Amino acid sequence: MTEEVKTSPIADFDWDAYERGENNCEKSREELTRTYDESLNTVKDKEVIEGTIIALNKREAVVNIGYKSDGIIPMNEFRYNPDIKVGDVVEVFIENQEDKKGQLILSHRKARASRSWERVNQALENDEIIKGYIKCRTKGGMIVDVFGIEAFLPGSQIDVKPIRDYDIFVGKTMEFKVVKINPEFRNVVVSHKALIEAELEQQKREIIAKLEKGQVLEGTVKNITSYGVFIDLGGVDGLIHITDLSWGRVSHPEEVVALDQKLNVVILDFDNEKKRIALGLKQLQPHPWDALAADIKVGDKVKGRVVVMADYGAFVEVAPGVEGLIHVSEMSWSQHLRSAQDFLKVGDEVEAVVLTLDREERKMSLGLKQLKQDPWEDIEVKYPVGSQHTARVRNFTNFGVFVEIEEGVDGLIHISDLSWTKKVKHPSEFTQIGSDIQVVVLEIDKENRRLSLGHKQLEENPWDVFETIFTVGSVHQGTIVEMLDKGAVIALPYGVEGFATPKHLVKEDGSQAKVDEKLDFKVIEFNKDSKRIILSHSRIFEDEAKAEKAEARKAAKRAPRKAEEAPALAAPVEKTTLGDIEALAALKEKLSKN
Repeated sequence: MTEEVKTSPIADFDWDAYERGENNCEKSREELTRTYDESLNTVKDKEVIEGTIIALNKREAVVNIGYKSDGIIPMNEFRYNPDIKVGDVVEVFIENQEDKKGQLILSHRKARASRSWERVNQALENDEIIKGYIKCRTKGGMIVDVFGIEAFLPGSQIDVKPIRDYDIFVGKTMEFKVVKINPEFRNVVVSHKALIEAELEQQKREIIAKLEKGQVLEGTVKNITSYGVFIDLGGVDGLIHITDLSWGRVSHPEEVVALDQKLNVVILDFDNEKKRIALGLKQLQPHPWDALAADIKVGDKVKGRVVVMADYGAFVEVAPGVEGLIHVSEMSWSQHLRSAQDFLKVGDEVEAVVLTLDREERKMSLGLKQLKQDPWEDIEVKYPVGSQHTARVRNFTNFGVFVEIEEGVDGLIHISDLSWTKKVKHPSEFTQIGSDIQVVVLEIDKENRRLSLGHKQLEENPWDVFETIFTVGSVHQGTIVEMLDKGAVIALPYGVEGFATPKHLVKEDGSQAKVDEKLDFKVIEFNKDSKRIILSHSRIFEDEAKAEKAEARKAAKRAPRKAEEAPALAAPVEKTTLGDIEALAALKEKLSKN
């Protein structure tokens, strides 16, 4: 059954005129057209006006601007506003009132762009919150469509917490604040972080005002750095320093926590002005020293792992969070302090002896060398005086050579005990560091843990023999091997050296002897105790000259005596016997010699 449609007559219809056949249609059409035109908006091409969305689908939006036809706008021009709906008023740019198909052509993008720069500047001046569509990623941030302008959103301005995945923001519409405009290059910088910072600042004040030292809070790991972990406490951040993560050694915080992990932390300290909050994680766990076995005492052996190395020693973890120090001096009985890296490295499993233990101060010192016997306990038995050994040269001084017979047993060879014959000015002339050398134990100093050693004592003292060879007045051939200010060193037979002062180096012709000259030298002094032989070349011909002069003086004294004896010979004798002739011949020969 259909509903009856009721109609009513037009009250002012002119029936008389209708009966007479008078036609008023033309007039009515003109009036109707005029009335219709007056009811429509007057629009112009290239003009920006407002319109109302009357229909939407996935591809386009139908917009009524009060014109005789509706306009169509592609939906991609509304990407920046995914909440667009029927009934929303939008700005449109009239591109063409009527195309070939009689269609009104509109553009929302151009409408936004025509006023975009003006609106962006207004937003900056008024600190206005605007909407923008994140188009894509770029270096250091994102590109945002704001009023049709491509603005830059730095990565640091997306959120108050660090962003690990920028791609999740692409295609989103978010609220922003304009933070910077460069009119010269028409660059716009926006920030989403600025919107929430003010609110967070107020939250921080409220949270910090309620904080107390020792308070335990739940937080979320926000960021991990090499020096610590930042925890989000629900609007305010705190820092757990790497040293407060665990009682044990931590190389990097990632060994203990992970991003987005929820954990309980304790407030260690906070600063109201700087809004810094120091947090602790290890403080919520019992200290490992409290769990250390009560029966461990000094002298006990413990095992552990080397966790830290330094030049002065090694830290060994004997239990989780409990460490002891092995000082380098406790690594070897040797007196030569070396770097601890010469003995151990990180990760080594070692056994050591507890030397000191302070549970209150939570300190422990350990020793390695105590696992071996001290070689000085029975030094007199192992290295008695007079015993011979092979030692390693460790160091030189001007007065001798330091050697090591075994680890921890050191000795000194004085420079005077290196050679019986050679004058050693510096030990480097005789041996070198790292070389082996034969030694004899001369003396033991147990208190100072030092041996006096000798090398020359391996052989008999040749000066006992030299005393019989290089007697004072004896002449020997020698070679000048070195010239000094005070004289020259002369190499003599049997490997011994002598010394001659400059005045004893003058030759018979008055010239001075030179290096490498081979000459005869007379011994003028021999000292067995100081092992010194003083020589002279000039004394040889000087002594000969003196001897000749002395003989001449003696002959001169004998001459007058012979003259007195002559008259007696000339006296007349009766007969010259054969004995007389022989006596005269002997006298003549004697005079001739004189």
